[in-house]
Amino acid sequence: MTEPGPTGDAIRVLVVEDDPVAADAHVLYVNRVPGFTAIGKAHTAAEAHRALERTQVDLLLLDLHLPDGHGLQLARSLRAAGHHTDVIAVTSARDLTVVREGVSLGVVQYVLKPFTFPTLRDRLVRYAEYRAAAGEAGGQDEVDRALATLRAPGPAALPKGLSAPTLERVTATLRAAPEGLTAAAAAESVGISRITARRYLEHLVESGRAVRSPQYGQVGRPELHYRWLAAV
Repeated sequence: MTEPGPTGDAIRVLVVEDDPVAADAHVLYVNRVPGFTAIGKAHTAAEAHRALERTQVDLLLLDLHLPDGHGLQLARSLRAAGHHTDVIAVTSARDLTVVREGVSLGVVQYVLKPFTFPTLRDRLVRYAEYRAAAGEAGGQDEVDRALATLRAPGPAALPKGLSAPTLERVTATLRAAPEGLTAAAAAESVGISRITARRYLEHLVESGRAVRSPQYGQVGRPELHYRWLAAV
């Protein structure tokens, strides 16, 4: 786990994510939201446990698939140990059973992979509003209003014509190519047309998760080359 730094009155977030690239990106996302600071990152449930024993954590940004156990098992063990840290779960699963179980364990929000910075920013802002409202709640109406701040709309809508499953496949293909790739290479790997692949790759660029640059060959026009950003 990374060492925490000074945070003032910011909401302290521990990022729990086994993928180092995703963990770095989530830390940077959190730090871009006013009022929040990522105090560190953990890649396993065991690391998260140790971090919570050493420092104050207000919120876990918790991936549910960890190498040493399910994220909800971590949440359950934290509750049993007396930790009351809130949880925003990060997952690619759409299992309502998991969602229901998570609610009972202090999961206040879900973020479905893949997500963009605006999606996470919306969840964090709503969580901050919830904390502020819950601190002032005295009666039923106040409690209801506090909980209402957490009822975010669904994940940010993708541009017309793009689908989340295909975006996941294109994202995985790009991340698996550290030197980057062209739209044609992505299309062949995913099994879609080159034009379609380019639309998804351009979406990743526009959302700040990838960069593009011209790749010059021996003849003809340069071809665009896309590369995943290790930290965005």
